[in-house]
Amino acid sequence: SQPEGSMNARKRGSPEHVPTATEDNATSLEMGRALKALRSDVSVASAASASAFYPPCSPPPPDDFDALLPPMKQCLPPSPGTALFRPPVDQATKYVVVSGGVCSSLGKGVTTSSIGALLRGHGFRVTAIKLDPYLNIDAGLMSPYEHGEVFVLDDGGETDLDLGNYERMMFLSLLRDNNVTTGKIYDSVIQKERRGDYLGKTVQVIPHITGAIVEWIDRAAQVPVDGSTLRPQICMIELGGTVGDIESMPFIEALRQLRFSLDDRSLAWVHCSYIPDMSGQKTKPTQHSAKALLALGVQPDVIVCRSARPLEESTKKKIANQCNIPAARILGAHDVNNLFHVPKVLAEQHIVGLLNGVLGLDRLDTLRSTFANRDNGLRSLDDWSRFARQVDAADSSEEVVIAFVGKYNKGGSDAYQSVIAALHHAAIEMGRKLSIQWVDATDLELPEGSDERARQRVQDCEARLGPSDLELPEGSDERARQRVQDCEARLRAAHGIFVPGGFGDRGIEGKARAAGLAREWKKPYLGVCLGMQVAIIQFARDMLGLADATSEEFDKEKASRNHVIMYMPEISKETMGANMRLGARWVEFPNSAASQCAGLYGGAERVMERHRHRYEFNIAYKERFEAKGLVFSGQDEKKERMDVIELQPSDHPFYMAVQYHPEYKSRPGQPSPPFYGFVAAACNPGG
Repeated sequence: SQPEGSMNARKRGSPEHVPTATEDNATSLEMGRALKALRSDVSVASAASASAFYPPCSPPPPDDFDALLPPMKQCLPPSPGTALFRPPVDQATKYVVVSGGVCSSLGKGVTTSSIGALLRGHGFRVTAIKLDPYLNIDAGLMSPYEHGEVFVLDDGGETDLDLGNYERMMFLSLLRDNNVTTGKIYDSVIQKERRGDYLGKTVQVIPHITGAIVEWIDRAAQVPVDGSTLRPQICMIELGGTVGDIESMPFIEALRQLRFSLDDRSLAWVHCSYIPDMSGQKTKPTQHSAKALLALGVQPDVIVCRSARPLEESTKKKIANQCNIPAARILGAHDVNNLFHVPKVLAEQHIVGLLNGVLGLDRLDTLRSTFANRDNGLRSLDDWSRFARQVDAADSSEEVVIAFVGKYNKGGSDAYQSVIAALHHAAIEMGRKLSIQWVDATDLELPEGSDERARQRVQDCEARLGPSDLELPEGSDERARQRVQDCEARLRAAHGIFVPGGFGDRGIEGKARAAGLAREWKKPYLGVCLGMQVAIIQFARDMLGLADATSEEFDKEKASRNHVIMYMPEISKETMGANMRLGARWVEFPNSAASQCAGLYGGAERVMERHRHRYEFNIAYKERFEAKGLVFSGQDEKKERMDVIELQPSDHPFYMAVQYHPEYKSRPGQPSPPFYGFVAAACNPGG
């Protein structure tokens, strides 16, 4: 006799056997399990190894795609060209697109960075791309007033400031191709057309411009940027601008095409919107924003709603009903004390679990790499929560006041975003609250032709009327003198004086005076790029007796005979864009044991830092400066360019300036060494 199971199996295989519904369901489930096993590249051993290092992804929410399919449809039809014969989804890069609606400045960059940080915390290899719709090739020539700072990458790319957010939050080192602009795309397509690559075709926005965007994204998404040599698994893409802007239309269409050119469950779309609070939380702007996106052929998978206070459940349900998205995928992003709380805000709403449901992230291999053993950046949610609490504690402690002598102050904090972040990182490490005293460099400039009698007249008026009642004619020398005295008083009251980089001659004399006053008052001073050049100029005037000392940049008429700062000979004067000493370069310390700057880097003999300048110190004056006590402690590999100047601790408690931009490599919990030394000196003026 044969077992009953064998007989049943034989019956099922016989021609006359008619399968029952129960048998069909069982067969369907078996095939579904086999398909999932086929698609998974994570062995039991690798999963067990990964779990020892990284937390598992949150389980997919109840609205997971597979759960919505009836049992008979979970098995895909086994015919050529269908999904069953495609490469497994998890073998390709996953994409998370972040767009914005209603208005600008919603925090798309912070949202992108926070999601990327959470995914990195689960052990995934992450990269990021910023799509900027403007026609500029890059951000290098854009005004800080209009577009904020220019963020420089290791390969010399001059990019949007959002790439600084990505690097700081995701602990990456991005490349110029991670910033895509309309200008780059059109330039690439036109060059192809001129070479004849299109073979006589009519070149159009669709498919040629959109195709170039897709190709660029695909290429950039494959490049490792986390210090390893492994291909990224997840690519975060931020779409600049606001949905509905005419200039962003080609990018949205390209992303729509990208979604349908990829395997299933390869791209998730996160849309950021704004919820105004006017006698209650209003959803209409978000509804219109989602419908504008839907009209362009894109259904968002998740909506992140910016609001002043936590999102109400009734608000979520209303948006879900009007935008065809489950309520579980409507997330709130309310105002918090500091941006380092944002990863926790999103994690508490199961953002990774939602993306897991859309993308199938739990099928990706999260084995700990060799590089991860050396990675000491913030990674887990506990790390971010702990750092956020550290920031809150620092913000409630004693202030450290830094006088910030800039020339783009009216552009807001975006004009100096990386510098402020570096100062903030250092202050947090010192357990102090950062307080920035904004000083416009032009307010420190003495009026041309003014003399001591003007100063005396101002003092006489103050003695007679009092400073608060003193009214002087606008534009008069006396008024200018009063303004300068007010600024000097603010500098003297600060714990440290900082002079950032910049271009052009406006405010230069004010910056130079600030550097000179910091040296004279023995006030902690840090200068970056132009901040080093003006410190050298003022030192030459005060200590070397070179009254006309200046930079070639500011002396277009060639009136000075002492250009202590000169134009770099290899830099062309015919063009401006990307025409500087750009990117990561070695800075060597010939006598690291005696250098205060080298000591801040742990006694290193050389370090890699990012540069962005056209002008440099004129080495012909080096011996004269050294004879007066200025130390050139850092230089390039050829020993021809001076990158760091210092005063000996016996002459000044902390006086340092660097030609490079250390702020670009400052990270949360890992402050830039020059900034850390400067803030530490400001916190401890007595040494």
